[in-house]
Amino acid sequence: QVQLVESGGGLVQAGGSLRLSCAASGSILSLDDMGWYRQAPGKQRELVATITTGGSTKYADSVKGRFTISRDNVENTVYLQMNSLKPEDTAVYYCNADILPLYNMRKGYWGQGTQVTVSS
Repeated sequence: QVQLVESGGGLVQAGGSLRLSCAASGSILSLDDMGWYRQAPGKQRELVATITTGGSTKYADSVKGRFTISRDNVENTVYLQMNSLKPEDTAVYYCNADILPLYNMRKGYWGQGTQVTVSS
């Protein structure tokens, strides 16, 4: 059984920082692209950042220069360092990973979500 477990959310003042972590566990043959998405109340889920196994990254325009995605391919973990946080960054943040599990087909897996709240 493959799982993505997120941690690191919380309440922070505008201008502050948070670091999110997401660890993949279970019977994994290969772990490919990983990323972070977020969903604010009343809005659709949106891409925040993605990273390939080779370290190539993409960011939403709204977070460029403030957020940094990284990964540890040994620990099967992806991180999101969020600096200069704004109230509009408030959302539930979800980890996503493209995984080929043992005895199953490749598909995208989602974490349970972690709340990030930025106060003004």
